[in-house]
Amino acid sequence: MSGANLNRRSKGGRSEPKRKRNVHLHLWATEEEAALIRDRMARMGIVNVSAYMRKMAIDGFFVNLDLTDVRELTSLLRYCSNNLNQYAKRANETGNIYAADIEDLRTRLDGIWEATTGILRELAQVQ
Repeated sequence: MSGANLNRRSKGGRSEPKRKRNVHLHLWATEEEAALIRDRMARMGIVNVSAYMRKMAIDGFFVNLDLTDVRELTSLLRYCSNNLNQYAKRANETGNIYAADIEDLRTRLDGIWEATTGILRELAQVQ
């Protein structure tokens, strides 16, 4: 009889729910190896040892992306979008569009394109 498909009985006699992952693997490591594993987990922001070990054993690598630049780009896009909405509202109310406003928007859009190009260059180097 296979134990993989049956509910297990806990000490109190209650049955435990079936697990998605029902095979237990065990790993021995030296103190130094364990410290290295914990350090890598911390740098990747992972707290679950099982998840880390499973990911590394199956895929052989773990990608941790620093999305700081993307967050900054998103902020610039929001700021630019808000300005554009204000300019459109003013143009609809008064019928006027100021050249300085358009130049400001153009400058901000150029900054967004520069940031986007830099991010794409960095992503192209990821292997």
